Amino acid sequence: MDGNRIRELLNGGTTVLMPGVWDALSSRLTAQAGFEVSFVSGYASAATLLGLPDFGYLTQTEIAEIARRVCTAAPQMAVVVDGDTGHGNPLNTIRTVDLFERAGAAGVFLEDQVWPKKCGHMAGKRVVPRDEWLAKLKAAVDHRDKLFVVARTDARAAVGIDEACERARAARDLGVDAIFVEAPESIAELEQVAAAVPDTVRVANMIEAGKTPLLTPKELHDLGYDLIVSPLTGLLAATRAMATAYQTLRERGSLRDDLDLVLTFDEFNRVVELDRHYGLEAQYIEQEESDPSA
Repeated sequence: MDGNRIRELLNGGTTVLMPGVWDALSSRLTAQAGFEVSFVSGYASAATLLGLPDFGYLTQTEIAEIARRVCTAAPQMAVVVDGDTGHGNPLNTIRTVDLFERAGAAGVFLEDQVWPKKCGHMAGKRVVPRDEWLAKLKAAVDHRDKLFVVARTDARAAVGIDEACERARAARDLGVDAIFVEAPESIAELEQVAAAVPDTVRVANMIEAGKTPLLTPKELHDLGYDLIVSPLTGLLAATRAMATAYQTLRERGSLRDDLDLVLTFDEFNRVVELDRHYGLEAQYIEQEESDPSA
């Protein structure tokens, strides 16, 4: 699935909600829930792959491999990938774009933080000079095939909302597909960003208990935002559920009296489509048994 699918949805008037994913299983679950677009979260990927915070530890090739697994697990879903800062200069950004497209990604977020970057809702962020970021965005736009390019600026926290709006306008003028000002801290700031770039797609990042007010897709659409990322919902929910199950197992030695904490074995097998694989196996076993030359 390529970036044109995202463009079609947005051009058709759809407000697109992208849940965060980080591996093949989370990708499959979001597709089964009916989402048409998902987002490979750098925060979630760093946590699940490395057990580390979103402090720039993930490499370019690690996130590209995660993207490949996510895209392969749910080929019917368009996948946007967190490209961080492009992992270097404009030439590195070109390689990032190429790796993501080869992995099957439909879109990329590219931000203006100083490397190593931090999660957009953490303290201590710094941004590179505006022209340095714009050069990487131009490289991405010039060298993509159909990738949906989102220009993300963290200047709100690092410099101020006015600089963030100026960067958003400059990125729009380069021809990116969408503008993402990270972590506005009020509805008034969301409105200010929307007014600054009225003629482009705007992204809102909804993190539970984050810096930006948690709004519904309808509320965000009314404010001028139609591409919405909810990057940590699955990760935070899964972590709480696993922590509860593991603690219960540690204390009681068994979940015999707490089976409501887990799926049944058969329920999980339906998630990974076990019956389809049994059918596939049977097809070739039957062929092998009917081949007299075997």
